[in-house]
This record gives sequence, structure tokens and C-alpha cells, in this order.
Amino acid sequence: MGNFVRTDRIAQQIQRELAELVRLEVNDPRVRLVTITGVEVAGDYSHAKIFFTRLDGKHAEAQQGMERAAGFLRSRLAHSLKLRIMPQLHFVYDASVERGSHLSQLIDQAVASDKTHPHSTPSCQGGEPDGDPLLP
Repeated sequence: MGNFVRTDRIAQQIQRELAELVRLEVNDPRVRLVTITGVEVAGDYSHAKIFFTRLDGKHAEAQQGMERAAGFLRSRLAHSLKLRIMPQLHFVYDASVERGSHLSQLIDQAVASDKTHPHSTPSCQGGEPDGDPLLP
């Protein structure tokens, strides 16, 4: 149990450090709009999956930029984290933010559509009790 807590702490620390490094020290324009959304560290600390997103949709070029900067980022992390084993960094595009934004737009469209085309809803005035009609 203690090992999982430590890997979680290390993952959080890697996420914080990478966010700062990407923002302040990586000069690649492909990485400029990248947000680090999560980190998963393997139990033996040999590998770390770095989840990222880029809101302008150019995630393929951001992936190339992140992979190109991986060695630099790993060496900078090694200086700041002081781990015996510095994990190999693997970058994975996180589409959940984009999907969430798309779903939010769909919900907004549905709400706007309901406001312009109100549906008539049957009321419970016909003697039917409120609640589940199948229950006695």
C-alpha cells in the first residue's frame, strides 16, 4: 500500500515540475500551448506516462515536440526530484478535455433548442400519483 502512495506523490511532483518546465524552459513552438493533465508512474519507477492536451487541436505536432524535448525534460527532472531512478517519459495525448468540451457544447445546444422549441409535458393531474407509476 505504501508503494502506491509514493508513486502517486512522485507522479504529482513530476506533473508540477513538467508543467513549469514546459511553460518556462521549452522553446519549441509546438509545445507552447500544451497542458500536462496527468502522470502515471510505473511501480518500479522505470517509466512514466505523461498525459497532455492542447486546446487548439494540434496534438500530433505537440506530441512530436514533447517527444523531442523528452531528454531535456528528463534531465531537468533528475536535478529537481533527486530520485534514484528517473523514469523514461512517454507522452500520451489526453483527449478527455477535448471530449468534455465537445459534450458541453452539445448540452448547451440542446438546452438552447429546448428553450426555442418547448415540449408539452404531460402533467400528473389525471389522478395518477406522483413518483413511480409501477409502485402501488
